[in-house]
Amino acid sequence: MTAQLIDAMVSLTSLMEEESEKLARKAYIPELGEIAAAKLRLTGRIEADFARLKRETPNWVEALDEEERVLLSDASRDLRDASAVNQQILSRQIELSVDMMGAIAAEAQRLTGTRSTTYGACGGLGGMDAPAPISINAKL
Repeated sequence: MTAQLIDAMVSLTSLMEEESEKLARKAYIPELGEIAAAKLRLTGRIEADFARLKRETPNWVEALDEEERVLLSDASRDLRDASAVNQQILSRQIELSVDMMGAIAAEAQRLTGTRSTTYGACGGLGGMDAPAPISINAKL
């Protein structure tokens, strides 16, 4: 039973390391959606295996022999390390994407002149910046 759990953890670690390596080399990866789906499946499998082990044998960790305990410990440590690196790279990619979209929106607003001016109740002018129309091509 723990062999399946360890196998899923090793697979998820490997997938995260591969994704991190690809994202470090270039910003756009065509198979990013497939990688994210695979990560979700593996994470679900790991959670289900942990829940099943805990439900069937509440003290399953204490029942492990020394070799299984070492394998589980190593797999957990490697998964933690790979997750931290993956999280940093993905956070940076998201941050860059948000900055890029903000710059595009500001430039589109500047070019289209979407600032509107209206008269107020007392005759004063009030300005309002309308958001620039932006569409995203998801197939870049």
